Order: sequence, then C-alpha cells, then structure tokens
Amino acid sequence: MSAPARSRPDHPEWQYLDLMRHIWEHGDQRMDRTGVGTRSVFGAQLRFDLGADRIPLLTTKRVFWKAAAKEMLWFLTGNTNIRPLLQVGVTIWSDWPLAKYRQQTGDQMDQKDFEARIVEDEAFAAKWGDLGPVYGKQWVDWPTYESDGEGKFIAGPGINQVAGVVESLRTNPGSRRHIIEGWNVAELDRMALPPCHKTYQFHVAGEGDAARLNCALYQRSCDVALGLPFNLVGATILTRMIAQQVGYQPGELVWMGGDTHLYLNHAHLVEEQLSREPDGEPTFAILRKAEDIFSYRFEDFEVRDYAPQGVIRAPVAV
Repeated sequence: MSAPARSRPDHPEWQYLDLMRHIWEHGDQRMDRTGVGTRSVFGAQLRFDLGADRIPLLTTKRVFWKAAAKEMLWFLTGNTNIRPLLQVGVTIWSDWPLAKYRQQTGDQMDQKDFEARIVEDEAFAAKWGDLGPVYGKQWVDWPTYESDGEGKFIAGPGINQVAGVVESLRTNPGSRRHIIEGWNVAELDRMALPPCHKTYQFHVAGEGDAARLNCALYQRSCDVALGLPFNLVGATILTRMIAQQVGYQPGELVWMGGDTHLYLNHAHLVEEQLSREPDGEPTFAILRKAEDIFSYRFEDFEVRDYAPQGVIRAPVAV
C-alpha cells in the first residue's frame, strides 16, 4: 500500500497513521473474542502536545467529537445506563445492550426501534439499557465494604476517584498517585464490556503559572480505526477540564496501548484513510470555568477550525 506525500511531515496526526499502517502491514493476525479477527501489535505509544488549545482530532476522516464529549460528561455522572446518552443523540453504546436483549428474548428488534424504546420507556430502559458497573461507576463511586463485626461485610461509602485526583493535584502536585482506575477486578463479570481505556495518570511539570498538566492514558485493548480517535478526544477533554479546575496549563497527552489492533473487516477504512494526508489544526476551547469538575455542560465546549475529510464508516465488533 503506497503512502501519500507528506507536505506537512511534522503534523502530529502522522503518528496515528503510521501506527495504523504498521499494524495493517506487520501486525500478528489472530482470532479474537468477537470472532471477527484482527491484526494486532502489543505496546504502542503516541504523544500529543495539548498546548495552545491543540486537540488530537483526526483530519483524515471525520471524528464525531461531540459524541466523545457527551460520553465523557456521562462518565463523570457515574451513570451506567445508555438512556441519558440516547436522549442527547449518542448511540455508541447501544450495540452491547441490544445484543443482550436479542440473546435473552429472541426478539431481533431493529437497533433504531430498540433505542427509541429505551428513550420512551423508563422501565424498559432500566431493564435493558444498563451496562453494569462500567467506567463512570468506578471513577466516581468505586465500591467499598466494611465489616459488620459479625463476620460479614456491608457496603461502605463509594470512592470518588475523580474528585480525589483533582484535590491531590491542588494540594500535592508532585505526587505520583494522581490516578483514575477503571479496572475493578471484582466487578468485571458484571460489566457489558470491561474498560478498554482503563488507567489515567496525571503529572504536573513546572511550577507557578508555567505549571503544565500531563496525562498518560493506558489502554489495555484498542480498536485503532474506530475507538482510538474517540479515546484521544475524550482524554483531551478530561485533561483540559481538570487542568482548568486546578489552575494548570494543558501539557502533553501520552497514549499507550496494550493489545493495539485493527479488525479484518475494516480493510476498506484502513486503505482509504491511509491514502489521505493530514491537513489543518483544529483547536478545543472551554468557554467557562465550571464550579467543579462535575458541573461542565456540553455547551461549554467548542471545537474550532475543524474541516475534516469525509466520513469512513465501518462496523463495530461486539
């Protein structure tokens, strides 16, 4: 597969495209949980400067950043039901509860009808729209248990990791424990999908007005074609919100992947995207400082100068 000319060889998006090309041409071909099959490499890294309002928003295809932003705000609520997402037009989590519904009921309901039923029928949503204790539940309400003194344990107060990280960044910026963790081993079997972007660690570089907030995101499993573009946007937004709350400048986003893969049925997407050349420098602005990290609204966000090339669609492997 021939590579396009690089009129802007320093464009940060080439990192993503080079990773995609490397996986497609040199990845280990293997079967996976979904039965679709992948080409996979293990251990990858991308680095993006978030200064000057930069955001790693791909220009070689349209990325629906609004859905990624709304998903991140949903995570911060701790909600695990897809109903609030569907109410704002975000359908990226529908596949998993729909598959469960079809399997358990035998009703092969169309996805759009299923989503409409979730929105319209609160009882139906409560039964079929919940994903289990995924992401946000672990982020803001990690479960604890306390002894009742008689050999049994009862539920204790949940741990809000996000609030804890914001506080620790304010009071102890040099700490090496600024971590938000989603991989709760005891609850993985209850999750529709165990967390892929599982660990966020924050790091403060510099002091005073020049202090910068860096974020390292470790992803144990990464669908490079469909998932990674969203994950980069979500991590950027989370880092920018936290940086604003604690009074630091945005620093660097360091993304690290474990099993980093492309699905075999994404060949058309890979070939089309690799034929394109990055262009443009989109930026991301937060229009107001919210009262706290949990009080941001989608209307507070604005992406500027984003003129991507066309959409490239591909199926999600469930």
